[in-house]
This record gives sequence, structure tokens and C-alpha cells, in this order.
Amino acid sequence: MDLEDTPRSASELAALAQRITRPIVLVGMMGVGKSSVGKRLATLLDCPFIDADDEIEAAAQMTIPEIFAAYGEPYVRDGERRVISRLIEEDGGRKVIATGGGAFCNAETRALILAKAITVWLDSDVDTLVERTARKDHRPLLREGNPRDILARLREERRPAYSQAPIHVLSGNGPHGRTLAKVLKGIEEWL
Repeated sequence: MDLEDTPRSASELAALAQRITRPIVLVGMMGVGKSSVGKRLATLLDCPFIDADDEIEAAAQMTIPEIFAAYGEPYVRDGERRVISRLIEEDGGRKVIATGGGAFCNAETRALILAKAITVWLDSDVDTLVERTARKDHRPLLREGNPRDILARLREERRPAYSQAPIHVLSGNGPHGRTLAKVLKGIEEWL
């Protein structure tokens, strides 16, 4: 068993949580597990979880695919930037925020996240991304052709932006608990 697979005690988690004084922002490709890992992380650290896409949809009173269809990707990215800025700034302190896959590629959004949050890049191989994104049909960027080709291209295009995150965690096909343990270890080392 890997040391990262060893569960942390409640007291270890509480001690780590006390050291966290800013939001934890999860970045990475669609399907990498930002929301599912983020919810579990927030539960372990006893703090709120916020999905930026849900907040964007609430603000626009439209779904992300509807916003993409009506206004295009640049409009979505601008709204995303404003919502993420608000989420980071309001209430300050410890919370977990899952971002949309392209959010961190916006230079202004990325600078804000890097300056004011603990930034974790969740990364997966293309096969894992294809398998996970095929479970739901709500990804506007995957409707424009072969999902595998699109995911491979986006992953490479976005790698330079994602690689600026100080914490990089590989998320494979194994249980999310393994990814979660790596995220906790990365945060602990970053602090």
C-alpha cells in the first residue's frame, strides 16, 4: 500500500484544515473529476464546496450548453472569470471551488487563482477523459467532432496554462479516494 492510500485521521485532517486560510481551486480538463473530488475534499476539510459552473448557470439562468449556443465561448469565459473572482473574494477563507475546464486558460482568471488560492491541477490521460465524459451528454466543446480528438487537442493546448498550478495530481481510473489522498498530500506540502 502506498503512503498516499493511508487514510488520515480526523485529527490530522482537522490540523491540516486549520492551516488552510484561502480557497482551494481545482483546475483541469472536463471529466478529470474536479467536482466529484472537490465535494469529497470539502467534506474532509469541513468547508463549503462550490461548483463554478453551477454558479455561472444560476447567474445566467441558463445552462452552460445554452450559454455556449446563444453567446459563444468568449462570453462563457468572461462570465466564468467574473463568477470565479466573486467566489474567491466573498467570505475569503477555506472552501473548495471546482472550475470549468477552460477557466484556468484565461490569463486574468489564472492570475487571480494563482494569487489568491491554493491551485490544484487534476490531470488524467486522454482514455480516462474520454470514458468519463461519455457518461454525460452536456459538454458543448465535445459536440464539434470526435470527442477523443477534441480532448487530446484541448489537453495539449491547455497544458501550458494548467502546468502553472503549483500542485499537480494525476487522477486515473482508480477510486477517487486515491486522487483525494494525493490532493491532500499536495496541499500539505504546498503549505
